[in-house]
Amino acid sequence: MATLQINLSSDDPIRVRALLLGSRIDTKPFRADETVAINPLSLAIPGGGCAILFRYGVVVFFSMSAEQEALFLERLLPLTGEPRTWPEDEKLNLRINASALEGIDANGCLWLQDASIHRLQLVAEMLARSEVLSDDEARVAKTFDQIEPLAKNLSAGRSGQKMNVLLSYIGDSLLSQQRMVGRAEVADKPDLLWERPELEGLYLHLEDEFELRERHLALERKLQVISNTAETLLDLLHTRRSLRVEWYIVILIVVEIGLTLYEMFFQHR
Repeated sequence: MATLQINLSSDDPIRVRALLLGSRIDTKPFRADETVAINPLSLAIPGGGCAILFRYGVVVFFSMSAEQEALFLERLLPLTGEPRTWPEDEKLNLRINASALEGIDANGCLWLQDASIHRLQLVAEMLARSEVLSDDEARVAKTFDQIEPLAKNLSAGRSGQKMNVLLSYIGDSLLSQQRMVGRAEVADKPDLLWERPELEGLYLHLEDEFELRERHLALERKLQVISNTAETLLDLLHTRRSLRVEWYIVILIVVEIGLTLYEMFFQHR
């Protein structure tokens, strides 16, 4: 196991930066001698600093220079699934004081009582969840803007829309729900709290500060609206196609009857 090195001697706050790099990060190739802790994987960086990786595509840097981050990101790129051209990021200043009330102050600075790896892991996990939510919020807002005219058309009695477009809306909703619930586990307590119950207060403060629960519930509601609208339009499209097929069948039957009558009354004279 590696040793965590965070520079606490400077009067400047510790720089914390979270980046959403892609859909997934492969954490297996990292060596044991650079690992500070696991679940989530926490790595000591040469020259000082720490990088904490999440398999759902987020990395969080602590006390690393821009050059250190750039070098580490080059290493991460081949291990990242569906990498982003312009990664989403979120920054935070961190200060350590043994007598501080842990949490984020009015100036947006996070105070911790110490720089233990468990506290850093908890901070990293909350930032990573906030990044995932921000990404899903942007996706859902875009889809919501596209689905609104469809709902208006439906209200006006029009439902003309291609099936593949409606299926893509449903698919996007399912992917967002799977990402939030199955991978980032945004609504669940971090596993770290089972081993470190003393961090419960810090967790609750950060959850409230980043509004994770409220944002998650708002996203769930929007995703449900999108999914319901798309499914309703899809059902109407299926019904319209079924009616069209039924009319085709009726027309064929009428034509068949007409041909039969023609043969009976005209060709046998």
